[in-house]
Amino acid sequence: MSLRKPYPWWPLAIAFASLLSPLAAQEDAAPPSARPLPDRPDPREIPVPPVATSLPTLPGVDELPVRKEMPDVLTMNDGTKVTTPAQFKERQKEMRTILEYYHVGRMPPAPGNVRGTVIRSEQVMGGKVHYRLVHLTFGPDAKLSLDVGILTPAGAGRVPVVIQPGGEPPGGPQLPKLAPGPTQGRGTDILLVVGAGPPADAVPPRPPRPGGIFGGPVTAESLARRVAQVLDHGYGYVTFNTNDCAEDTTLRLADGSFAFRTTRFFPAYPGYDWGIIGGWAWGTMRVVDYLQDDDLVDRTKIIITGTSRIGKAAMISGAFDDRIAMVAPGASSGGGTPAYRFSGGATTRQPSRGGKEGLTLMVMKYANQFSPNLHPFWGQVDKLPYDAHWFLALTAPRPFIMLEGTKDQNVVHNGIKQTWLAAQPAFALMGAADKLGVYWSDRPHGFSDTDWDGLLAFADKHLLGRHVTRAFDLFPADTDATANN
Repeated sequence: MSLRKPYPWWPLAIAFASLLSPLAAQEDAAPPSARPLPDRPDPREIPVPPVATSLPTLPGVDELPVRKEMPDVLTMNDGTKVTTPAQFKERQKEMRTILEYYHVGRMPPAPGNVRGTVIRSEQVMGGKVHYRLVHLTFGPDAKLSLDVGILTPAGAGRVPVVIQPGGEPPGGPQLPKLAPGPTQGRGTDILLVVGAGPPADAVPPRPPRPGGIFGGPVTAESLARRVAQVLDHGYGYVTFNTNDCAEDTTLRLADGSFAFRTTRFFPAYPGYDWGIIGGWAWGTMRVVDYLQDDDLVDRTKIIITGTSRIGKAAMISGAFDDRIAMVAPGASSGGGTPAYRFSGGATTRQPSRGGKEGLTLMVMKYANQFSPNLHPFWGQVDKLPYDAHWFLALTAPRPFIMLEGTKDQNVVHNGIKQTWLAAQPAFALMGAADKLGVYWSDRPHGFSDTDWDGLLAFADKHLLGRHVTRAFDLFPADTDATANN
């Protein structure tokens, strides 16, 4: 019997489940506006207090040259050309430092003490699927925790798994939540306002949101049916709530600092300036820590995916953790897979519904998601010392596929193409030219069963060695290119 759920709304369930959090949907619903954006941040912005880290201080935006071309992944910082795989490994170290400083923020090292306890186990789908809820502990004094839901085909032994962060693992606790910021989801500059001013240890939490993403409880059975396409294919499925790692809120304290730094993983690591997306990526890597010793998981075949902002986190996870065998961000939009230099939206207020997400729009609406050193590049995208293709190049020679929508209102097709072209030299040098792919689904912003089709076929080809005839180097008619060349 097939595991696929025969309900007509099943593809929509996948799409909505992949929106991953209520605040993700809230921010995507920003009202449209055509007002021009200034080419530099508003001088009335209330600065975010700096966080001292161990990273060296790199040049600021005013010290960097204009560079309209995509920064070369095969040129060392000192100008040396990279011609061997051994050299490229050194180049990847340089690239990671630059990306942490300007884009992700400094992340803590692996804690080295991840432990997992199975607190719930059951058979679902008529006994064809095994579900486990695993409670992870880690970090200083093992005081941090994360609950992870794992589905695997019953009796299959060790299987490849897809990690898709953002869901609510069935049976897991719902933690208290901070309130959203006062302008969150309105397409405005979030650094123009601060909260009411409570001290960092007195921010009142919101009560947990009852039920699941569709209003009712998420059960192991309903989750298995929702991702039956993955399980039917012989793969396992892993999920966790990203808000249990870093709270998705723009709320600020009286001193201008972000309130998310007072909860979840952040108080344990005060000397790090990582943003929310960095917190989600770091949490993903802790799940990978646990999966290394899971008896039902093939640790050599771990895949990471995610949608929208969690697609960005998936991209970062793969770039910084070599144990992840394949990276497949979906609909990651601005700050994700489309080349920042070719994505538009640099001087126009274009909310994600009906527009394209450029760098300026991202640092205006989502400064909390990135390194604090990215915000000064508002209107200065050509001064970035990197671009989106660096994240792809950091995975080489591991397979990387961009899952994109032909009708995704956030994505300029040419931005995806330029990322793909600029990352290719790294994959070619590492003897993995065919392991860089792109797959288009006929959909708007989101994630559907056709995205799963592309992801699973790419994994079949590159992780399982199966014969696959599908092409992964095609692009739709590029109607946006003329405005972004």
